[in-house]
Amino acid sequence: MQTHPGSALGNKVASSPDVPGVYLWKDREGKVLYVGKAKRLRQRLRSYLTTDHTQSPKHQMLLRLIADFETIVVKSELEALLLENNLIKEHRPQFNIQLRDDKSYPHVAVTLGETFPRVLVVRRLDIQGARYFGPYTDVTVLRRTIRTIRRVFTVRSCHYRLPDETPERPCLDYQIGRCLAPCVGYQQRAQYREMIDNVIAFLEGKTVDVRTRLRESMEHAAERLDFERAAEIRNSLKWLDQVEKPQRVQFVDGGDADAIGYARDGDDAVGVMLRIRKGKVVASEHRFLSNLVEEPDNAILSAFLVQHYAAASGRDTRADLAVLPFAPESPESVADLVPETELVIPTRGTRRQLVELADQNARNLLESFRIESLETDERAEDPVYALGRDLSLTTLPRNIVCVDISSSSQARDTVGSLVWFEAGRPKKSEYRRFKIKGEGQPDDYAAIEEVVRRYMTRRIEQERQLPDLVVIDGGKGQLSSAKKALDESNLDQLPVVSLAKREEEIFFPDRADSIRLPRRAPSLRLLQRARDEAHRFAVAYTRKRRKKRTLTSKLLEIPGVGEKRRRLLLEAFGSTAGISLASKEEIAALNGFSIDLAERILDHLGA
Repeated sequence: MQTHPGSALGNKVASSPDVPGVYLWKDREGKVLYVGKAKRLRQRLRSYLTTDHTQSPKHQMLLRLIADFETIVVKSELEALLLENNLIKEHRPQFNIQLRDDKSYPHVAVTLGETFPRVLVVRRLDIQGARYFGPYTDVTVLRRTIRTIRRVFTVRSCHYRLPDETPERPCLDYQIGRCLAPCVGYQQRAQYREMIDNVIAFLEGKTVDVRTRLRESMEHAAERLDFERAAEIRNSLKWLDQVEKPQRVQFVDGGDADAIGYARDGDDAVGVMLRIRKGKVVASEHRFLSNLVEEPDNAILSAFLVQHYAAASGRDTRADLAVLPFAPESPESVADLVPETELVIPTRGTRRQLVELADQNARNLLESFRIESLETDERAEDPVYALGRDLSLTTLPRNIVCVDISSSSQARDTVGSLVWFEAGRPKKSEYRRFKIKGEGQPDDYAAIEEVVRRYMTRRIEQERQLPDLVVIDGGKGQLSSAKKALDESNLDQLPVVSLAKREEEIFFPDRADSIRLPRRAPSLRLLQRARDEAHRFAVAYTRKRRKKRTLTSKLLEIPGVGEKRRRLLLEAFGSTAGISLASKEEIAALNGFSIDLAERILDHLGA
């Protein structure tokens, strides 16, 4: 239902406060359809009713469904950001970006509210006084973490409410050295709490501190002649070293950081956070995001950051630095959410390497998801993701076609070529070549238009897969011709760009300016590979046609030798040189030939 400013809903919008807050669009039954935040509520709400959304099916559908709205006023953009996140979790509106809730992933809880804390695996964050670590999206990592804690530290596993409830005797864990039996008074509270401090430091990734504390405890035990305890701590240190070795990734400048990675393919995306502590990766967390129709990447990244940093468990494990792949939506609000963390978008150096590592993890997760869900068979290479981001494409360009035109010096053999790259690799079974007809013969622009139109028309008629991106070898003129052909084929939403050789500029049909990617950018190199392959394929076809015409040109001039007889001669003798070496009897032996015609052919060829 399209609504105009003069309607009842429009009047309600006009009377809304023009201050920071959150708005909830609802349908006739009061169901929340969409939750949004705004620095100025009235202005944002009015934009829904006055802006032309003809190019946005998502907004058109929302406008047809909305019947009412509710606003909640807050004091700042930051408060609006947090409130929006909480309301999305509560209502899960169908038009909002959806993230898997933290409650679907397990956490590690340290029950600090107890006299003798325990280490538990939980999904509900409702233990009073507990400190949470996670969420752990990889169960293997969670199990390894718990196994390490059980092996290195003597944390009790019983459920007694110590010291009010106590057993008569220690359990089996005491007998095998996994617990020092605080339940029966064999271990004092101060010593137990010191061990819990080490557990927390380990979960925070501060393994250097843990190792230092354990070594000091071992030395003190040896000084007290408690060699049994010293041996236990020594074994714990060895186990800690053994567990750490396979997962250690060192970086030059060391320090703590959160590295954010992001990958998107259409309506699915993955956000990854690598926790780097003391210069090495100690943990990885990720979330899948869905319902991303028409949502820009910066809005999706912002939603991921808010979801992560707004969680109570994230505040205690937060680093002083977070490196991002690009700027999120409302970067000031996200920065206010984590005032103690510096948000940086690095372009080079070690920090950039961290972002690239996180990006690679995100791409691998998304590719695995696509393959497991049978949506694709081929794992896309990293340059494909880089190209999608650099060109601001909402759909990953897994399938790219590149078009080129080649002409001879006399413009007699103008041909078109089209090459197909799947997941960043050539797929030669999908290569196509075109002999330019009619008015396209001397005109590159018309030739481009003809190739694109013929190719797309045939794909549509045959109900075959269309590419995700069309690349044209050329500049603005060639791009305009290709865009015209796509529009006439009702493919106006299909992304198309052109790559000009001279400055390697990338042109867009809806932008006046071009972009230039860094010379070593993987995305540019992918475009260049496709362009060069299309050019090679076109030139090869031009040469083949020219060679064929040269071979048969002398035969065309012989009276009485038509197309059928020329074909018989070439099939029998291979070339004009082979024909000139043949005898008149051999030529006359061919079907439809005579001695007189054979003599005339040899005379004409100068044999």
